[in-house]
Amino acid sequence: MSRELRGPNEKLGTVLALAGISNAGLARRVNDLGAQRGLTLRYDKTSVARWVSKGMVPQGAAPHLIASAIGAKLGRPVPLHEIGLADADPAPEVGLAFPRDVGQAVRTATELYRLDLAGRRAGSGGLWQSLAGSFSVSAYATPASRWLISPADSSVARDTSVALAARGAHGADTARGRRTGQAGAGTGTGGPGAQAAAEGTAAAAGATVAGTGTAGLQQPGADGANGAAADAAAPLRVGHSDVAKLREAAADARRWDSKYGGGDWRSSMVPECLRVDAAPLLLGAYSDEVGRGLFGATAELTRLAGWMAFDTGQQEAAQRYYIQALRLARAAADVPLGGYVLASMSLQATYRGFADEGVDLAQAAVERNRGLATARTMSFFRLVEARAHAKAGDATTAGAALKAAEGWLERSREGDADPTWLAFYSYDRFAADAAECYRDLKLPRQVRRFTEQALSKPTEEFVRSHGLRLVVSAVAELESGNLDAACAAGSRAVEVAGRISSARTTEYVRDLLHRLEPYGDEPRVARLREQARPLLMAPA
Repeated sequence: MSRELRGPNEKLGTVLALAGISNAGLARRVNDLGAQRGLTLRYDKTSVARWVSKGMVPQGAAPHLIASAIGAKLGRPVPLHEIGLADADPAPEVGLAFPRDVGQAVRTATELYRLDLAGRRAGSGGLWQSLAGSFSVSAYATPASRWLISPADSSVARDTSVALAARGAHGADTARGRRTGQAGAGTGTGGPGAQAAAEGTAAAAGATVAGTGTAGLQQPGADGANGAAADAAAPLRVGHSDVAKLREAAADARRWDSKYGGGDWRSSMVPECLRVDAAPLLLGAYSDEVGRGLFGATAELTRLAGWMAFDTGQQEAAQRYYIQALRLARAAADVPLGGYVLASMSLQATYRGFADEGVDLAQAAVERNRGLATARTMSFFRLVEARAHAKAGDATTAGAALKAAEGWLERSREGDADPTWLAFYSYDRFAADAAECYRDLKLPRQVRRFTEQALSKPTEEFVRSHGLRLVVSAVAELESGNLDAACAAGSRAVEVAGRISSARTTEYVRDLLHRLEPYGDEPRVARLREQARPLLMAPA
């Protein structure tokens, strides 16, 4: 579908001419990009002619896909306004801002949570389908530079008058978010709900998420009979127990993500938690000490939402959540957490083919954390840097970064004050990423050495990681000329991938099958391809 503009779109015509793309060529590129995102598009040269000569505006994801296709040919990002399609974007800047002011940062983050959840409930792909193709690595430049210059806000205390004003602007949403949890509030006098009320905090106990056996991702609300009075009289007064509940939710989400993948229904509860649980607390009143903890816990959850979106192929969502997570980490004055968000940005940039920017983001994390982060944390940051160097084909610098990462890891000790979000990182994880570095550098002997270590302790806790490691092992065996071993590892990887919901793992399997195409007549390869068919045909 398209809608009419008044007059030809001269901007689009000019940029197409500059890029040297024909109408038929653009239509083909847009259809291909749509197919990569699970969209069925049937544009042709006549469609493009109408966009240019009649000023018709394609709907849905098409404007971003057009910009992405042209940008790929020009070798730079192409904003929608440059091609005369800016008014086609329903929320072009949502989540991309990195405000200097803390209050504005709260509004920016909570608006992202609101729009994301509203889009999910509306169906039809929601906000992210309309923004498909809008990922731009250059959007990380301002957030990263502002965080490097000032990684901690001077104060985040929020008094009652400010919270009341914020509730005036967000009143209906805030009250609705607070009331959601009341139906699940604990009933026992000694239960968590009573404890929260006794402490004067915002959150009452929520019901456990069905089928998970956890107490995380609970929904805060005023406790008992005081709820309505609290709604009418005063904003939420946030306390330490509220922060603890958010941290518990983040711990639950990390376990779910590692075991079931970012697309699992359990993982999809994280945006709901941010909208219903975290946002009302951010808009409440709190001391500087409590506020720091609140921003830190919310930053963890926001980074997790980004990581899960990244794992499911929603790059536009991931980018926006990462930017907001970095801003919240700055409000928390948690420099290692900010570095962790930058490392996540780096991994995304590297995965998307922007290795140079991946290096910059990882090095920013390293440099700002010297003398602040633990040895294990510094090791992880250097490992992420090594991944980017390897993707860029720089064997010497990648090797130096790997050596530094290993050295930091050897200096780490039990009892170090490592952050909880780094619990996944051990020598096995180091070996797995080192193997991927050497895969990108086309050094299969090194890949095999490190994958043996990475796969030495299979675990049900980190299922996705185990599947990814199996694919890397299969690639190394293939490049070493061991087709039987490659197919055997590939078969195990497909079995693991079928148990989780992770577009990234599926892409690894797809890449392996592509590498096996020269051996397509081999029965063992045909069996593997048939085994993988249901996985590759499953909806993203």
